[in-house]
Amino acid sequence: MKRLVILVLLLASVGAAAYNDHRGHNLDSLEREVGRWTPDAIDRASNEELVKLNRACRNLMLGYHVMNGEKCVFYARKSLSISHPRGWNAADADAYRYIGQNFYGHEQYDSAMVYYRLSLASVDRMASGAVSATDPDGYDERTIDDYYSALYGSIGNLYNMMDSIPQAMDYYEKAGAIFEKYGWNESNSILHYNMGETWIDEGDLKKARAEYDKAMAFAEASGDSLMIVDAWKGYGRLYMEQGRTWKSLKFLRKADAYYAAHPDFSPTFRTENLDYMQEVLSRQKRHLGLLTGILVGLILVAAGVLLALRRRKTAASAVPAGSDVPAADAPVLSAREKEILDLLSKGYTAPQIAEALSLSAETIKWHRKNLLEKFDVANTPELIARGKEAGVI
Repeated sequence: MKRLVILVLLLASVGAAAYNDHRGHNLDSLEREVGRWTPDAIDRASNEELVKLNRACRNLMLGYHVMNGEKCVFYARKSLSISHPRGWNAADADAYRYIGQNFYGHEQYDSAMVYYRLSLASVDRMASGAVSATDPDGYDERTIDDYYSALYGSIGNLYNMMDSIPQAMDYYEKAGAIFEKYGWNESNSILHYNMGETWIDEGDLKKARAEYDKAMAFAEASGDSLMIVDAWKGYGRLYMEQGRTWKSLKFLRKADAYYAAHPDFSPTFRTENLDYMQEVLSRQKRHLGLLTGILVGLILVAAGVLLALRRRKTAASAVPAGSDVPAADAPVLSAREKEILDLLSKGYTAPQIAEALSLSAETIKWHRKNLLEKFDVANTPELIARGKEAGVI
């Protein structure tokens, strides 16, 4: 399952807007304040009053973003009803993006992309010199970059969830360039950590390693210990996927020690890290079981070979010298040939054998010639030696 890429850059433009944040408190009173404004009252309102009303709608949009998606979208649209006719592009950009995030959260990615593009168009107008609601001189470069980085992160996340990884990485790199421009090392560390996670999900461990290295470099530059620990966790997952479980466990244990000592940080960080540790330990257990099985198998094979050799040696020693049992490769001899070969081994000459067997000397010579051919030897001594080896003498 694809991991959700969470980037701090999604909050970047909030600081640029420089309005009061009512998230977590006074939302009810703020709603009552906004609710007093009827359409007629809005038509009669001064520009200053409309700026305050729009700011209140945006605060409600932010406040309900996590708690209540429907209310978040309601106040985003209410903000748009004030800002869009008046060309307040920063307010438009915020509202469009938060509506897009609501669709993103409901996995309605096509609709999310429509609103992200509308938000991006508003930021483009800011960059082209459009004036702000409160500053006729327009928006400064840093504010515009804040908005761009937030949108690049959002669009990158969207492409990531749509499995359009090259497009996702393109937008992440755009966000990273802005972070590096202003020395926002913490944001860049988180960005590259999540890029590393994406590449692991895609099975490209080489690219994942490069991103984790960048995450660690930015974390160390920032001096933020939590960022460093996240990079450790990334290395732990990387080595786990590479099958280097002992090295993986080293980094994951370092990360867990930090999370355990800082319980105020998000518990999901430690939970994820513990899940990785459990997986590594399970893999080590499986590897150990596999190695044990292989070792036992090798021992059994070696024992079988030794037993077979011992049996062969025992069988060979059970056949005494001069036994009538022929060897497996001994030539097949007739009864007469065996008689003649036996007498030859006792030192009889051809005439003596002929006399003993009542045969002619020529017949004995003919049998002797056949015996030499069957044993593939050249003379009588070799014939006798081979006959003994073959067990026919």
